[in-house]
Amino acid sequence: MKASELFVRCLENEGVENIFGIPGEENIDVMDVLLDSTVRFITTRHEQGAAFMADVYGRLTGRAGVCLATLGPGATNLVTPVADANMDHAPVVAIAGQAATTRMHKESHQHLDLVSLFRPITKYSVQIREPEVIPEIVRKAFKIAEAEKPGVSFIDFPENIAGSEIQDKQPLLVQRALPPAPPAEKVRQAAAIISEAAFPIIMVGNGAIRSGAAAQVVHFAEALNIPVASTFMAKGVIPSSHELSLGAVGLQARDFVMCGFDRADVIICIGYDMIEYHPHLWHKDKDRKIIHIDAHPAEVDEHYIVAAGVIGDIGTALPEISALASRQEQFAAGALRQVILDELAECAEDPGFPMKPQRIIWDLRKTLSDRDIVISDVGAHKMWMARMYQAQQPNTCIISNGFASMGVGVPGAIAAGDRDGVENRHPDRDPGVDRQRVRPDQVAPAPALRSSQQHHVQEPRLREVRRELRRQGLPRRGGIGTRADPVAGRRRRHGGRDRLPDGLRGKHEAHGETRGIGVSNMKVCAQSHKHKTVGGTVELALPCLRTSLHG
Repeated sequence: MKASELFVRCLENEGVENIFGIPGEENIDVMDVLLDSTVRFITTRHEQGAAFMADVYGRLTGRAGVCLATLGPGATNLVTPVADANMDHAPVVAIAGQAATTRMHKESHQHLDLVSLFRPITKYSVQIREPEVIPEIVRKAFKIAEAEKPGVSFIDFPENIAGSEIQDKQPLLVQRALPPAPPAEKVRQAAAIISEAAFPIIMVGNGAIRSGAAAQVVHFAEALNIPVASTFMAKGVIPSSHELSLGAVGLQARDFVMCGFDRADVIICIGYDMIEYHPHLWHKDKDRKIIHIDAHPAEVDEHYIVAAGVIGDIGTALPEISALASRQEQFAAGALRQVILDELAECAEDPGFPMKPQRIIWDLRKTLSDRDIVISDVGAHKMWMARMYQAQQPNTCIISNGFASMGVGVPGAIAAGDRDGVENRHPDRDPGVDRQRVRPDQVAPAPALRSSQQHHVQEPRLREVRRELRRQGLPRRGGIGTRADPVAGRRRRHGGRDRLPDGLRGKHEAHGETRGIGVSNMKVCAQSHKHKTVGGTVELALPCLRTSLHG
């Protein structure tokens, strides 16, 4: 068989179900094999979108998302989203076609040293130079990408190697290591520090989601009566409606949650990634005791000197610590939580124009069920989403806060539309799958999609808004068919959904309970809340103006 066939068999062996990307001459052998494979190839408009889709797919499933590009400029288009996935700790395997090895020794059309290019922005970067090593390289790429802390593996696949013949080679057995249990001595040390604390506070990071320990975090906080603040990428680990939740922390200015950190004498960091929120912003005086609970040892930083480091499986460590620590007698942050709740509700019914970001996000939260997914793009609106959007479940508000590259919103929302299908087909996926799943009868049903006629708004205030827009010569609609949403635009221009890629059709009907929404720069004008399905996702045309979210 050809090396390309062995390569695709190895991908199937890893459980790959989707590859996002763009075909090209140098990866045509792989594309030919995919025609008869169980792996779906989803063609994208740009390689950057393909890698962003793999990024979000990886974050939601805990399994490596896969993207494919051709050589030269096709591969360099992967650079930004690959760096974004790597710094957000999203498992991704990026594959690029490459020029034949017979012309790499000289100046050659579209040939670049891609391995060296991707090495600084990945966990593993390699070129396949002999077909015999394909099973080892693919297995190693997935193992490294999915191992805690996850990231990106890059595979450079020269076209002459892909087309060569190979015999007597098979994919390797897939094995995944489990994190060890934490040392008992460190568990006792952490419990003693918590028991002596006057005002402990928990800061939970995305590592708690990756390890599937969201439920354990909530039980830990409840058992010890300790308030919890989440980083941007950990929204939903503790429901925003929970009485111990202090919302999201990460705005560099002093916000309400910082007041809790200022008063705390012990800060318990669970699954905390320093790349999200640097310690000098919340531990400037270096006088608090820090407990580090994670699968990895703490990063070295003068503002993050730990009093106790509990290294091992987070889901195992938390109940062991709570069993030994003393419960706080009263909830010392109750007044702080009330201030935060008052701020969230302050503009809930605000009739002002232009509409305030707080009102837009409040209405967005009311429109969606607890299970629906919002993908926030990057910009000033990301701060509003992080602060104001009330996530009730893990992985329902996806924010890029490591490399924080713009462009993830729309492709991420398309990828998010397939989350239910992944989990339903593989309920035992491990590690990283969100295991804090509630029963169907505990989930509020998603709002039914309604026709545009039912959404025809006759409210006087919106009629006034439209008149003002016409007076100023501004467009009445936006966000659909614009540069921010090319898929929807293509669908509208071609007159229907049959122009969508096969892999994206019918997902909303098949998995109607979960939808993905991409929140981009929101350069849309006055429009009632209006759902439009795009494959497995939902667009939401929001009522706002350019001036609303671009301070």
